[in-house]
Amino acid sequence: MEVRDARDQIEAMDAIAVAVGFSPVDALAALADQLAWPWPFLSDTDRVLYARLGLERAPRRAVYNPGTLNRYAKAVARGEGLKRPVEDVRQLGGDAVVKNGRVVRAFRPASPDDRAPLSTLLAAVSEAAAAS
Repeated sequence: MEVRDARDQIEAMDAIAVAVGFSPVDALAALADQLAWPWPFLSDTDRVLYARLGLERAPRRAVYNPGTLNRYAKAVARGEGLKRPVEDVRQLGGDAVVKNGRVVRAFRPASPDDRAPLSTLLAAVSEAAAAS
C-alpha cells in the first residue's frame, strides 16, 4: 500500500492518513491488521463521509470493464479462486486532504482504478501544511 509505505514522509509533514471504509468495524479491523495500517481506520457504514466528499457509485461498465474482466480471467487461469464480493464494488473511494477540520483538497475518481498518484497526494499534503 503506497500511502502506508510513505509513512515517514507523511509524518514528517506533521500529518497522518486516515482510512475510511463502509464495512462493519470488525471487518475493517481485520483489514487494518492485514495491511499493517499505522493510523486510524474508520467505519462509515452509512457512507456519510462518502456523501460529504461527493464520492459516488461507479456505473457497472466502469467496474466490469474489459481490463477488470481480463484480470479476473488471468487470476482464474493461474488457479486463483474468485470470491464473491461482500462489499458494494461500485462504491468509489477517494482521497481528501483535511486541515483544521476542513477539506482543502479532494480527489474523486471516475472509476475504481482511477486514484490520485501518491506524489500528487504528498504534494497536496505539503501545500496544506505550508498554508497558514
